[in-house]
Amino acid sequence: MSDDDAHGDRDADDDLTHTDDAGDVQMVNVGDKPDSARRAVARGTIHLTESTVDAVRGNEVKKGDVLATARIGAVQAVKHTWETIPMCHQIPITNVDTEFEVSDDRIELAVAVETTGKTGCEMEALEGVTTGLNTVWDMVKAAEKDATGGYPDTRITDVEVVTKEKTVLE
Repeated sequence: MSDDDAHGDRDADDDLTHTDDAGDVQMVNVGDKPDSARRAVARGTIHLTESTVDAVRGNEVKKGDVLATARIGAVQAVKHTWETIPMCHQIPITNVDTEFEVSDDRIELAVAVETTGKTGCEMEALEGVTTGLNTVWDMVKAAEKDATGGYPDTRITDVEVVTKEKTVLE
């Protein structure tokens, strides 16, 4: 088993680690692994109309402060990742940083997660990004809807893990 199997880190030629020889799904046992300081950063983008982005910038969205609420949603999602992704371990979150970059027609969110433990935190960072961006969408959906109730200009794209770091503690 590779060092970070519980959260999906493996070499391309490793076997999948969340299934046993019979094909049954299993949580990876990380009990014998040493503790490490770990950090992961994920990011993603929500595309919006320029008028919606202007309303977010000016704090003019009727539901409230969009970015502050999305930040809370991102942090909450990080802390609850183990409850929503079946094979994730519950890990001690030591820090979460969120950073928004607001452009004319989009908002990018980067979420950095830190932990000390036996498995990585990239799934937590991804959960923070997707929930944070979904929170933005929820808060601005009235402004983004067209006459038929659709969202032709709204989409979430480019969700990815940007960096992942691990330092074995001695």
